[in-house]
Amino acid sequence: MARSKPKAAARGEAPEPSAQVSLYTQAALAENTCRSYRADMQHFKAAGGTIPCTAVQLAEYLASHATTLAVATLQHRIIAIHCAHLDVGLPSPAMDPLVKRTMQGIRRTRGTAQRRVRALVKDDIIELVIAAEKQAPLKAARDAALILIGFAGAFRRSELVSIQSEDITDFPDQGIEIHIRRTKTEQEQGHTVFIPCAKSSRCPVKALKTWLTLSGIAAGPVFRRINRHDQVACATALTSQSVALVLKTVVTAAKSALMPQLAHAGM
Repeated sequence: MARSKPKAAARGEAPEPSAQVSLYTQAALAENTCRSYRADMQHFKAAGGTIPCTAVQLAEYLASHATTLAVATLQHRIIAIHCAHLDVGLPSPAMDPLVKRTMQGIRRTRGTAQRRVRALVKDDIIELVIAAEKQAPLKAARDAALILIGFAGAFRRSELVSIQSEDITDFPDQGIEIHIRRTKTEQEQGHTVFIPCAKSSRCPVKALKTWLTLSGIAAGPVFRRINRHDQVACATALTSQSVALVLKTVVTAAKSALMPQLAHAGM
C-alpha cells in the first residue's frame, strides 16, 4: 500500500519549519534586537496597527508620528513591521512605493529643521572624512568608516573599538543595526543602535561596508590596526587611545579645530 503524503505536501504548501529551525532563526538576532523589535511592535499596535497591515496603514502610522519620533526610530519601526510580516509568511508593505515616498518626505521635512542646528557639525565631519580619504587606500577606508559610524551612532571610543562583525545586522536599502555588547552605563546587556542609509556620498553604512570589504574582515573586531604597508596588522581591536590618535592625525591633516568637540563627545 502506498504511503499517504503529508497534508501540507498534498495541498502543495511548504511544510512548517521544525522547532529546531525556529530555535536557530530566533538565535540569528541578538536578544537586545528582539527586545527592541517587540517594543516597536507594541508601539505600533498601541497606535491601532495590526499584522497584516496595508501600505496605506503603515504610511499613516509614520505620518502621525513624524513630529514626535526621530527619523531613525521611524526607520527602525518599519524594519520591525517588515520582519513581523515575513516571520508569518505575509507580504510586507514596507517596500511599497507609498511607504518609501512617505519616509522620503519625512526625512526632507525633518531634515530641514534639524540642518540649521547641525550644519556646522556636519560640515566639520565631512572635512575630517575628506582628510582621511587622502591617506593610503585601506587606512583611508578604515578612518572614514570610524569617523562616520562614530558620529552617526554617537558612539564613545570604547564603544567603537568593541564592535564585532557578528554584532552588525544588515538591512539592505534600509541601514544597519549595531549591537554594543557592553558600555559604562550598561555593563551587562549593552544596547542596540540603528544607523539608516544616507543618500550623500559620505554614507556611514556604505563607508563601513567598504572598509569591511577592502580589509576582508568577516569576523571579530571591526576596527583594527593598520601597519605602514597599509595592511591589517592583527586580529585584535584598536584601543580607545588608538582611536584618539587616529582622530588627532586626521584633524591635524584637515587643519580643523575640532579636538574640543571630539573630546566632549567622548571620541
